[in-house]
Amino acid sequence: MPGLYLAGLVVSLVGMTVLDARFRLFFWKAPGRAAAVMAIGMVFFLVWDLAGVAAGIFFIGPQRVLTGLVVAPEVPLEEIFFLLLLCYTTMNAFGAVTPLVARALDRRRT
Repeated sequence: MPGLYLAGLVVSLVGMTVLDARFRLFFWKAPGRAAAVMAIGMVFFLVWDLAGVAAGIFFIGPQRVLTGLVVAPEVPLEEIFFLLLLCYTTMNAFGAVTPLVARALDRRRT
């Protein structure tokens, strides 16, 4: 079923956005800084992917769940959404854990 993987990634991105909005973890906390961090992460991972493709490490295998659209040789459209999800999940996790660690350290000091 073409597009199934992309649909799953989009649903997951919507879930990350809902968590972010509800708990003000990343974009809802500091939109400008979040956009910069997301852009840097995306560029880093896209360069990483392109280097892997050039080295022959990364390639598109036979998959029935992909849309078939490619943004670069051996880089499917779904990879962009996967990298967005990877960066967003990481930053939401960082935004959630940072206050917990700070509180634990404060309690430990007193």
